Amino acid sequence: MAELKVNLCGIEMDNPIIPASGTFGYGYEFAELYDINILGTFSFKGTTKEPRFGNPTPRIAECTAGMINAVGLQNPGVEKVISEELPKLKACFHKPVMANVSGFSVEDYAYTCEKLNACPEIGWFEVNVSCPNVHGGGMSFGTSPEAAAEVTRAVKKVTTKPVLIKLSPNVTDIVSIAKACEEAGADGISLINTMLGMRIDLRTRRPVIANKMGGFSGSAIFPVAVRMVYHVAQAVKIPVVGMGGVTTAEDVIEMMLAGATAVQVGAANLVDPFACKKIIEDLPAAMEKYRMTSLREIIGGIQ
Repeated sequence: MAELKVNLCGIEMDNPIIPASGTFGYGYEFAELYDINILGTFSFKGTTKEPRFGNPTPRIAECTAGMINAVGLQNPGVEKVISEELPKLKACFHKPVMANVSGFSVEDYAYTCEKLNACPEIGWFEVNVSCPNVHGGGMSFGTSPEAAAEVTRAVKKVTTKPVLIKLSPNVTDIVSIAKACEEAGADGISLINTMLGMRIDLRTRRPVIANKMGGFSGSAIFPVAVRMVYHVAQAVKIPVVGMGGVTTAEDVIEMMLAGATAVQVGAANLVDPFACKKIIEDLPAAMEKYRMTSLREIIGGIQ
């Protein structure tokens, strides 16, 4: 019988499937469609210290084998997430959830994580370090090992739960950034976030989204994600959560062979709200096809 359970930073999960932040809201919308407790967990919508309306529209565009989005971290702010969103989440999801946190300064990250740390529903923090650092000349935290490490240390000081740092692929050397986060105390690494993409409307000769550029995700980026997960998993001793273009049970197995302990599914949820459910249901047959009995045993099993 196929064994789907994995252990992520000390927390056992029924399976490695995690809907990615920004593609699953706070869970209760999907709970109207199916029992979301079949998931390993999910990463809820990126949360910031203050409420954010996000970027101007249009901010989502379809493209070949993927999509571009520049939503801009639209969310109600941490206070309302705690008072309004988490109670609704708790009513339909009975496992530890992953809290995705973004910020525009080190202090923002620390403040938001400290507030959320007191919430019993939260099992892990996923700290997204690809937002602009407005206190540092507009650089992104995730493009500098030093800046990523600074955020990691600040968050670890105010939290008692595992902290995973979510890295951007839009860098020259993602391994050095991952290693800096590990040395600063990170309990795990999530990768990859979206790649930077752009499309132009030939009729108007204007970018198809108001922000000009946005995050490119979808099946087209899967080979890049597998390569980066492999390189990072080889370089660090902490767990890696892989994501980027995952759409099938076979993709999940491939990502785990590359070194991922758990696997997030993002853009596929926006195409098919049952995508994660189908992947979980398909995993046992895929494992049998490739003569695998335990997912835990194939992590980093590339030959």
